[in-house]
Amino acid sequence: MSRRRASIKEVRGEVALFRRRALAGFALILLGLAAVCVRYVYLQVLHHDEFVVRSDQNRVKPRAIPPARGLIYDRNGVLLADNVPAFRLEVTPEQVADMDDMLSRLGAVVPLSDEDIASFKKQVKQSRRFEGVPLKLKLTEDEIGRFAVNRWRFPGVDVVPYLTRRYPMGAQLAHVIGYVSRIDADDLEGMDEEEEASYKGTTHIGRIGIERYYEKLLHGEPGYELVEVNADGRTQAVLDTTPPTPGKNIYLTIDERLQKAAEEAMNGRAGAAIAIDPRNGQILAFASEPSFDPNLFVNGISSADYKALTTAPDKPLYNRALRGVYPPGSTVKPFLALGGLEMGIRRPSDTVLSTGEFCIPGQSRCYRDDKRGGDGTVNMIGAIEKSTNTYFYKLALDMGIDRLSAWMGKLGFGRKTGIDLIGEVEGVLPSREWKATRSKAGWFPGETIISGIGQGYWAVTPIQLAHAVATFAGRGIPYAPHLLLDTQDGVDSARVPQTFPPSGPSVVRRAADWEAVNEGMKAVINSGKGTGKKLGIGFPFVIAGKSGTAERFSRKTDAYDTNKNKAYLASRHRALFIAYTPADDPKIAVAVVLEAGAWGAEDSGPIARKILDQWVVDEGGQRPVDLTPGKIVTADTVPEAEAAEASSVGGVPPATAESTAPPYDNGEDQ
Repeated sequence: MSRRRASIKEVRGEVALFRRRALAGFALILLGLAAVCVRYVYLQVLHHDEFVVRSDQNRVKPRAIPPARGLIYDRNGVLLADNVPAFRLEVTPEQVADMDDMLSRLGAVVPLSDEDIASFKKQVKQSRRFEGVPLKLKLTEDEIGRFAVNRWRFPGVDVVPYLTRRYPMGAQLAHVIGYVSRIDADDLEGMDEEEEASYKGTTHIGRIGIERYYEKLLHGEPGYELVEVNADGRTQAVLDTTPPTPGKNIYLTIDERLQKAAEEAMNGRAGAAIAIDPRNGQILAFASEPSFDPNLFVNGISSADYKALTTAPDKPLYNRALRGVYPPGSTVKPFLALGGLEMGIRRPSDTVLSTGEFCIPGQSRCYRDDKRGGDGTVNMIGAIEKSTNTYFYKLALDMGIDRLSAWMGKLGFGRKTGIDLIGEVEGVLPSREWKATRSKAGWFPGETIISGIGQGYWAVTPIQLAHAVATFAGRGIPYAPHLLLDTQDGVDSARVPQTFPPSGPSVVRRAADWEAVNEGMKAVINSGKGTGKKLGIGFPFVIAGKSGTAERFSRKTDAYDTNKNKAYLASRHRALFIAYTPADDPKIAVAVVLEAGAWGAEDSGPIARKILDQWVVDEGGQRPVDLTPGKIVTADTVPEAEAAEASSVGGVPPATAESTAPPYDNGEDQ
């Protein structure tokens, strides 16, 4: 049996190994501590600000506070556009894991329309994920209650209070005030960064009318608040607040009582009625009929309601006062007469023999006057009073289309008036230049003649016609029509009147010229022989005016045929009337246009009179005794006696055999 040799322990070697291992471990510890220190310096020193912000973003959220939209009042302080409390569903996208699933589940609790979802998804693409995006506006109490019970199922979804727009007058002023509606992706794409920042937290923007034109005044500037939130995103505390700047309150030149009188007088008939103060261009009434309820658009109009409005045959969304274009008919005759005086080619005493037709020298085709046999010998005042076509045929021919166009352009025809509404059209002022851009046929003398009675290529908007009569009533001093009267920063601040100086010098050089035409327009109403002879009865001031009846179709039959004339009257006339009062010191000018009517004086005249009656009341007077006929005679309800009288009114054949001009004036005017 062998005996194992006993090992000898080497103490010195083990100690050296231990020391080496201890030093290596210590070095690793030092290296680890150094790495920790370096990382600490990197996080806490070099990038301190960045990580403080990122930390705060997890705990503190900025939230935009939308400004209160400015209110809109009429000139007397009647509220026309208000803000009322409401509630909406708002979603914060970064807190929703599956958006489509959430919307599907939420729709079972709170009904969501296709329009709600489509608009929401468009806005989500344009917004930051930590910002709330409106999903459904104007929740009902029942919807709020059902969501409150199920709130825990929808993280990132909240019921948020807000102010929504309301229009107390409904359809009465829709075409003036316009409306606001939800901001969509197209709106955001059209904004620069500064504009987009000013709409943070805001859900609505002005679309048409005053709401759109004065959007910057009405909107205001948003505020912000910093809120502390928990892990679920719920607000725990408000850390800091920067209050919003509310939009300015706006006072319009509109008199709501006058506006109501105008719309009631029109009684739903398609057309427009405008009243202007000729001393400053302030619009007192601006009616376009038929109208619509702007409240339908504020929180998203339903497909059914929108289809009903857009497919309605009477086009209630169409602003006829601003965009409708119509031949002015005989309403241009006083302006043409003034032009003849200003150019020195007529004197008030100059006469013309009206025999029932007017023929251009050297042409066989003639132009009918306004009644069989004509008016005999008439001067300028008599021609305006009786609306004698022959006088104005000859005046237009003597003036020539170039001078006629240039003169009428001074009164604002053929161009925008500058009214503070978006969407105004220019209309058409007949001229060689205008026709040359559309035809190679050249200009015919017959087209000049029919331009003298407001037919042919003429196309004016009601606001242009109202501006022209207001300019004349103001003794030729033009003011751009405007709707803004005052602004106000808040309830306690003073109103700031807006001043609008004349837009140019007076178009009247001699006071005697104005007086002569004014006498003719007074005779229309007050002589007992004029076309508007019934319209001044019972009124406390002298009214000056002019009627116009413009054809929409050329005459193909004998215009003097009594049996055929009834059907003709029922469908083929535009009825117009212009007026101002007091005649020698005008304070209000009115223009009325109806798309269908028998005669200007019979149909549009009573509307103008009712507006003037209300103006007298507004000015503190007694309501005038209305001795005019009780009902407005419409094209399809012409009494037999009046139809027989109307049958004596002549027609106008085409301007020349080769002319391409549109249909012409019947000459007027019953």
